[in-house]
Amino acid sequence: MIIGVTGLYASGKDTVADYLKTNNFIHYSLSDEIREEAKRRKVKLTRDNLINIGNELREKYGSSILAERVKVRIKPHKDYVITSIRNPEEVKALAKEENFILVTVTADPRVRFQRLKTRAREEDPLTFHEFVEKEKLEQSADPTKQQMHKTIKLAKVTIKNNTTIEELNKKTAKFLTDLRKKFHKRPSWDEYFIEISKQVAQRGTCDRGKSGCVIVKDKRILTTGYVGSAAGTPHCDDTGHLMKKVVHNENYTSQHCVRTIHAEQNAICQAARAGISLKGATVYCKMEPCSVCAKMIINCGMTKVVCEKMYHAAHETRILFKQTGVKLEILDKTVETYSNQ
Repeated sequence: MIIGVTGLYASGKDTVADYLKTNNFIHYSLSDEIREEAKRRKVKLTRDNLINIGNELREKYGSSILAERVKVRIKPHKDYVITSIRNPEEVKALAKEENFILVTVTADPRVRFQRLKTRAREEDPLTFHEFVEKEKLEQSADPTKQQMHKTIKLAKVTIKNNTTIEELNKKTAKFLTDLRKKFHKRPSWDEYFIEISKQVAQRGTCDRGKSGCVIVKDKRILTTGYVGSAAGTPHCDDTGHLMKKVVHNENYTSQHCVRTIHAEQNAICQAARAGISLKGATVYCKMEPCSVCAKMIINCGMTKVVCEKMYHAAHETRILFKQTGVKLEILDKTVETYSNQ
């Protein structure tokens, strides 16, 4: 799910985000996009400068530009909290993502002003009058500028925060519990077995890969495997990697740890030891198999491979699967990255 958080000065937006982060949410702030722009321009990071740069970006590239920049980082099957949403077009852009909800955090103006005084940041207003006037700057009639008044009205949930952080965390916890019930979606069979393969991967003994494999037929698990050394030989996690370079005909060089057996190979070996036929089975794994694993999958008579991500050196594998009719499905069309790739 994606939770957008908006609100006026010192309402408690970051506190809500911090709580969600402890529940495995990934936090992105639209203000961070502006900060990066300010750093490139070598502009001092004051609130006024950030507001001006943000308004300039919206005017030049469209009112949803900050949200669009963050959206490219959003990946399937993960939870996100996005803060510093200050324009209705940013909300509309994020709302195109599945399971998005906008939350506004509110507090009485005097309470929020007192919080500003307590934190005592250099650019914060010093008087309540100045505080009120600064907030008016965030309620522009210009659609390319900050429009907090219109943005807040788009929120589906309001969390009041007039008391303590502990009380705010309790309210956030209840909101999150209710939201998970609302957005709960029974996983598909592919998602179910991919998640199991992730748990299998935790047994891996090479920190470059940490891949797991589950082989399934008729929705029943036949065998599993993870990256590890041959039985009775040292593990990478204990003695280090055994790296070798491979020079490819396509004029590039790749590096591989050859100490371990791939997860797919180990799963096939386990089936062989137990006398289990893999004909017609489906392979669930972290990324596209290497060409050696692909050939083993083909010769075992397996008919489908479902991967979480792409593998940077899977060109030959794709050709082999296409030639032999093995169906290949990739859930997340991004390339898996790891050290010394």
